[in-house]
Amino acid sequence: MTPSVCRIIHHVFPAILFGGVLSIATAQAATLVVANKAEATASLIDLQSGEVVATLPTDQGPHEVAVSPDGRTALVTNYGNRDGSGRSLTVIDIPASKIVRNIDLGDYERPHGVEWLDDESAAVTVEANKALVIVNIEEGSVIQEIDTDQEISHMVALDPERQRAYVANIGSGSVTVLDLQKGQRIANIATGQGAEGVAVSASGKYVWVTNRDADTITVLDAETFEKIREIPSKSFPIRATATPGGMVLVTRARSGDLAIYDEETLEEVLIVEFDLRSMDVEERLFGDRFGDSSVPIGVIVNGKGDHAFVAHANADVITEIDLETGTIVRTLRAGKEPDGMGFSPLSVRR
Repeated sequence: MTPSVCRIIHHVFPAILFGGVLSIATAQAATLVVANKAEATASLIDLQSGEVVATLPTDQGPHEVAVSPDGRTALVTNYGNRDGSGRSLTVIDIPASKIVRNIDLGDYERPHGVEWLDDESAAVTVEANKALVIVNIEEGSVIQEIDTDQEISHMVALDPERQRAYVANIGSGSVTVLDLQKGQRIANIATGQGAEGVAVSASGKYVWVTNRDADTITVLDAETFEKIREIPSKSFPIRATATPGGMVLVTRARSGDLAIYDEETLEEVLIVEFDLRSMDVEERLFGDRFGDSSVPIGVIVNGKGDHAFVAHANADVITEIDLETGTIVRTLRAGKEPDGMGFSPLSVRR
């Protein structure tokens, strides 16, 4: 596919962004796992060829993906759709490109955010229960529940030691801090209306929360929970992820772009705009709410943290961005309404 070039809006070029040589793509034996909400599938994309090598069925409304620390297993949260709540997780063997099992969560409904704690267990938000649950993936059972006591507990991020979880609560406009060792809630902190995305900086010092309906980003001290800064962020900031190299990436659905921040200065250093247009909007979660925007939503980085992947929910593609040069190096086809993604350094066996 033909590489495209992003338009650079800000011209503050720190070394962490612009120090390398342009690469055409990741060009490595690796796999991108993509949840396609509108068609209830997960795509496995080979990152050497850029092609979808497997499309696997999930339950209705797959929203988020997390890959195990060893890179072998992808966990997909099946949120459900307008017709009903989801209650399951799909477990995928990445090298074998097959579904290992579907985990029935029983009374736990609307699973969404997910992070692996180790190679055997994962933390999953369950919106309908106002909680985070710990799931043993091998046994296929919930082994612990920690209440957030907040509305629409959506995304989750972990501190570098995986001792604490930070849960963004859309309905309450807050972030919940949970002690995973004690199984206790430490605090609920108001951030802003529509708190959806959450990321912990690579240093572990800061927690970033995207308040989509307030058009702001709140930066908290990870230890004291003090609000360090509230950053205006136009046009529905929706998801956030941190890179090992000291950047925080924020997708913005209405303006259809990606904002990149320096995690130490907390300053915006780059905006990446995408020359993409929406399609079949009436069949998608946000409909025509954002006009012609491609609705960039899910965002992750590869293992080195030098390439980012952005899912465009209204355009059915993934864009890959070289973070050293600030350029879009290629566009990858996905399924219908891609959202959450996971990166594995392993390739699919053929």
